[in-house]
Amino acid sequence: MPDPALEREHLAKAECDIAEGERRITSQMLLIERMRRDGHDTSEAEKLLRTLRETLAAWQAHREAILLELERHNALRSR
Repeated sequence: MPDPALEREHLAKAECDIAEGERRITSQMLLIERMRRDGHDTSEAEKLLRTLRETLAAWQAHREAILLELERHNALRSR
């Protein structure tokens, strides 16, 4: 059985990663808007944005897995 204290540490890390990922996505979206407005090619910036979004989705899925594990642990404790 996983250690709940360790899982809570992982959850805190996941929350920080997600917040940072959201900041990066916002920043990249703003950059793309500026690039478009200034007439620049945005194809590479858009590729990076897709990668950032995919990474964020993976981090969110990881957070959900941690939360499920903590719920399982709490359910077993309450029996």
